[in-house]
Amino acid sequence: MPKSLISIHDFSKDEILHILDIAADFEKNPNQPILQGKVIATLFFEPSTRTRLSFETASNRLGARVIGFSDAGNTSVSKGESLKDTIKMVSNYVDLIVIRHPLEGSSRYASEVASVPVINAGDGANQHPSQTLLDLYSIRKTQGRLDNINIDMVGDLKYGRTVHSLLQALSLFESPQFTFTAPKELSMPDEYKEFLKSKGIPFKETTELMDGLNQSDILYMTRVQQERFTDPMEYEKVKNCYSLTASMLGGAKENMKILHPLPRINEIAQDVDETPFAYYFKQAKNGMYVRMAIISYLLGYR
Repeated sequence: MPKSLISIHDFSKDEILHILDIAADFEKNPNQPILQGKVIATLFFEPSTRTRLSFETASNRLGARVIGFSDAGNTSVSKGESLKDTIKMVSNYVDLIVIRHPLEGSSRYASEVASVPVINAGDGANQHPSQTLLDLYSIRKTQGRLDNINIDMVGDLKYGRTVHSLLQALSLFESPQFTFTAPKELSMPDEYKEFLKSKGIPFKETTELMDGLNQSDILYMTRVQQERFTDPMEYEKVKNCYSLTASMLGGAKENMKILHPLPRINEIAQDVDETPFAYYFKQAKNGMYVRMAIISYLLGYR
């Protein structure tokens, strides 16, 4: 079975560092058509702008051609075709599949039936490993290290797949410290807190945005994801729980950087964009280099 990237656990610490080094090389020279003649499928069963365009741009810069869809309603899935049949059919045409799907575990299943490598571009509230790798790249680039990182994760920690993957990835490095800032309805799930406890990694929980802000190297903001709520009233209660403004950053550490997987809604005010702490747009750009690295690595070219 070809190597895929479904969970951040599919890569060892050495592989993660290797991916980050390849990405740094691509950042210096982003046009390296080493995958000419290859075809990559982007199968997005769930809406996406940044992730899909980032993967497609990465593929194009590597010289590969891209096929796929961004709306499953225009495919045979709308006629009742199973995920298994879709993946098996697409595997016949391409060298690698990138998939986003709303069901947890769907990407793992796809990798088990595909004959080519599969990259999970997000499966429900579960994992988003390519986002995690670009987050690690952004942290290393801004802090000069991945050890001894003090990170404050803010917002939707219950459904936020990016924070779940990043927490597990940072546990591979020395002495991380976590603050979880969320309303009780959106707190970090117990399984991830138990994971940290099992590794002896300290964390604290709070509902107040200012509690962890001034001690952090990384402030990782997330939006409250309306699409994950089954009860509209529950969403209304928490949708505007946090709003970071420039005036709140007066006591922040000089090296502190604000990350966000985007899109943002109200959780980061526009005036934060002009501060030296804002890094989220550069973070999104880093995603292209990291995804170039992942694709070329899984296809055996780096």
